[in-house]
Amino acid sequence: MLQTAVHRPVALGKTEMKPSYRMDLRQYTQKEYDKFVKVNTVNDWSQVTWKDIGKPYEVTSFSKEKTEWEEKHGEILPVHTSWTMFNQSFHQWFSKDVPADISEKKDAFFHSLKSFNPSEVKTALGDYLRIHLWNYVHRIQDGIWDPRGKRALFEGLDVKKPRILFLGAAEGYEAMQLSAMYPGGEVVMVDYDPFCRDARFAEFPAAYPFLGKNPRTGGDKVYYKDAFTISYVVDDIRNLPYGAEFDIVLSVGLLEHFPDSMKAEVVEWHRKFLKPSGYIVMTTPRAQLRSKLYYEIMADVMNHTYRELMTLEQMGLYLHENGLDILKHGYIKVHNGIVAKAK
Repeated sequence: MLQTAVHRPVALGKTEMKPSYRMDLRQYTQKEYDKFVKVNTVNDWSQVTWKDIGKPYEVTSFSKEKTEWEEKHGEILPVHTSWTMFNQSFHQWFSKDVPADISEKKDAFFHSLKSFNPSEVKTALGDYLRIHLWNYVHRIQDGIWDPRGKRALFEGLDVKKPRILFLGAAEGYEAMQLSAMYPGGEVVMVDYDPFCRDARFAEFPAAYPFLGKNPRTGGDKVYYKDAFTISYVVDDIRNLPYGAEFDIVLSVGLLEHFPDSMKAEVVEWHRKFLKPSGYIVMTTPRAQLRSKLYYEIMADVMNHTYRELMTLEQMGLYLHENGLDILKHGYIKVHNGIVAKAK
């Protein structure tokens, strides 16, 4: 018998750190809006040039899992395999009881000091630093899911009960946030790694609250994963059978995984599924010192495939040059965010 999840009431305006994530049901004031999203820093994208802004920063520190595979097989790690490795590695971190893991890694580090083995000490220290960094980025700062920042980016779309297509969906967080803000529609999530559907999405915490709108009253309402109409397609984006039928086409951290020779194709993946009046919403990791340090320290967790860090201007110019009209652009903590339409 199918059981429906039972959700305890949560207080609007509340934020609380859970063992593996932060819940955040706070609204933002105008001052906080400026903090989370600074929109429209470029007035005329036709005046932005690559000569002025330079090319993205390419991350060149890779996971040990990737380098060991390539040494063993004598070839470059296949793209599909690299994504499987990344998704499995990343999901382990989302699933952690972080306070318990911090305590465990701390004990392991102090135990390693007794061994007088530099290699063992280095490994234990690295594990301890990584869990602290994850705790800060994901639980304290909520910089990965970032509900307030992404709500600020997503607000103001002229849609009702939208059909949303999420390309490279992973656990699907952002599409669920959009569905809470614009309720009553449906979501199609797409990823070509079945692990994303069967583990990352399937195990997304049922108790995670999304702040959205009540269509009957216009007031705030809290939604949970089981309230959304979602189908999950495991396939290559290039094989999708859909036409121009979606109100919103979304990707989060997709564009930066492709070199310049493929950027136009990646943008086209978004445009081809979009209704004439629809919106393209995209984010990429920001090119800033703390992001560079993050991907260096977390290389074993994050860096299984090609990755760039972009400035907002670099991301926007890729979209502008490939036929998108940028409506809104801004910074969201560690991410760039852009809302666009097809020209």
